[in-house]
Amino acid sequence: MKLKLYIYIIFLSLFFCNKSPINKNKLKLLEDINLFSGDLFRVENFKSIFVSERNVDIWIPDSYNTKKSYSVFYMHDGQSLFDPSKTWNNQEWKVDEWSTKLMNTAAVKDFIVIGIHNGAESRWYDYFPQKSLEFMPNINLSNIIKDESKLNSDNYLKFIVKELKPFIDDNFSTSKNAKNTLIGGSSMGGLISMYAVFEYPEIFGSAACLSTHWLGHLDIANRDVFSKAIFDYMSFNIPVNNTNKFYFDYGTETLDSYYLEYAPIVDSIFYSNGYNELNFVNLKFENENHSENSWSKRLNVPIEFLLKK
Repeated sequence: MKLKLYIYIIFLSLFFCNKSPINKNKLKLLEDINLFSGDLFRVENFKSIFVSERNVDIWIPDSYNTKKSYSVFYMHDGQSLFDPSKTWNNQEWKVDEWSTKLMNTAAVKDFIVIGIHNGAESRWYDYFPQKSLEFMPNINLSNIIKDESKLNSDNYLKFIVKELKPFIDDNFSTSKNAKNTLIGGSSMGGLISMYAVFEYPEIFGSAACLSTHWLGHLDIANRDVFSKAIFDYMSFNIPVNNTNKFYFDYGTETLDSYYLEYAPIVDSIFYSNGYNELNFVNLKFENENHSENSWSKRLNVPIEFLLKK
């Protein structure tokens, strides 16, 4: 298996020789990462015309076979997904553990995971749903949004749709349709995942949004200004084609405790637009907080809901 993968990498390095931003990127197999199973490839400093360069990790299962087509799970904050020794807080999502266990039981479709590292200082600007600002009241937000010109989530999604997805589809054995393309994350990563499906329902079939940061910002005092704008955007732009699926959840402790009051609003938006328990859930997890340790306990739930065979 490993030998085949090395040969595959050599082929890729020979193939990428033109000047487009996508084809300047190179895959390498990571040797110094502690995985439960599978292999992890990385594109270091993925070149983009839409966003700042950032690492992109691609996890494939041990059973990966180019004769099969795999669903693709794009995940934000990719540096926190696989190995706690590589993260800032020594926590991880246990993506490789859950993915392997679920595929081994045949509970879900076979899939690969794309971990998009965040842009560090640009993280909030990349993840905040940009078009929701159109629903903001006419107030001065300069004390909250330090530089509105840096808002970049529309370009961040273009980076995924126009650059990253073609790269993945060209170099891995993927099912390219929306039904087999999902996107997910937590907190602000949950917001941008929702936004991705709202803006590109024909590209992303479903979203996994854990501990979605409905406040929109860490400025707790102005949370209703941001949350109302986000919900107004959602009400006017929700996909109603009956093909998209959404998973939301929230805990009850630390930052997640603020999300309790918004759960009925989220439910109302989706149920009033024809969604039901088959394509929408918004689950409450008692005594869970806003951390990778909490998200890793329940990652199986969105994967099973969105990738069930």
